[in-house]
Amino acid sequence: MKIQEIKAKTILTKSKLPEADYCVNPYIGCAHGCIYCYARFMKRFTGHNNDEWGKFIDVKVNSVGLLEKQLPRKPAKGTILLGSVTDAYQPIERKYALTRSIVKVISKHQYPLSILTKSDLVVRDVDILKKTIDCEVGLTITMLDKKKAKVIEPLAVSPERRLIALSKLKQVGITTYAFIGPILPGITDLSQIFTELAGKIDFVMVESLNPKFGNWDKFFKTISMNFPNLAPLYKTGFDKSYWDETESLVKSLCRKHNIKLKGFYRH
Repeated sequence: MKIQEIKAKTILTKSKLPEADYCVNPYIGCAHGCIYCYARFMKRFTGHNNDEWGKFIDVKVNSVGLLEKQLPRKPAKGTILLGSVTDAYQPIERKYALTRSIVKVISKHQYPLSILTKSDLVVRDVDILKKTIDCEVGLTITMLDKKKAKVIEPLAVSPERRLIALSKLKQVGITTYAFIGPILPGITDLSQIFTELAGKIDFVMVESLNPKFGNWDKFFKTISMNFPNLAPLYKTGFDKSYWDETESLVKSLCRKHNIKLKGFYRH
């Protein structure tokens, strides 16, 4: 893993994503190595064109100080999404604790906060999160099968640990959600996932697989090698009717388990 400390020019940026007004990303890159990660597009903006995604991390060592300066200047206290093109709780956070300090700053300035992560390390910060206004924490759940997860999300914590994290956060009164995305046909078992999520979350967001995420050839090779029976399905692709049926299933499961659907996002 190539790790370097850098000084960012800004840390609070306007968001183009639904449900968020601003984004904060204390790191560039991510060590989880998920084969479907769309954030690899960042390489061309950060001087990492020759680096393999998942093999480098830039640590924005001045991010906390920058945020302290930027937040008071923002007239509108919109929702801040922590981790839009990185995972703010990836393993390196244990060493630098930038995210913990950033959450403290956001809480102090009373901005609504939304966190999305694949790591149960977020539970470490429950003491601050409980004091943060309009705080919600989501964990990505793409599949529950541990063996499949090791292929698709090789260095992320197990789905089981993520479910336990959601339970712990829910128990202390923090709003929780699951991000089921991207849906991987033949791998993502929606019925099983919703059964496990019941009682652990307040709402769910779901996203279809985006074949234009920038790593399709390698992604397809991994699917073909590890799940050869699915190769023809992925080679053919998924049309509108497939995602229409999937969205209908998601809505049905939400009603069955009394879980609010906040969005079904398509590509």
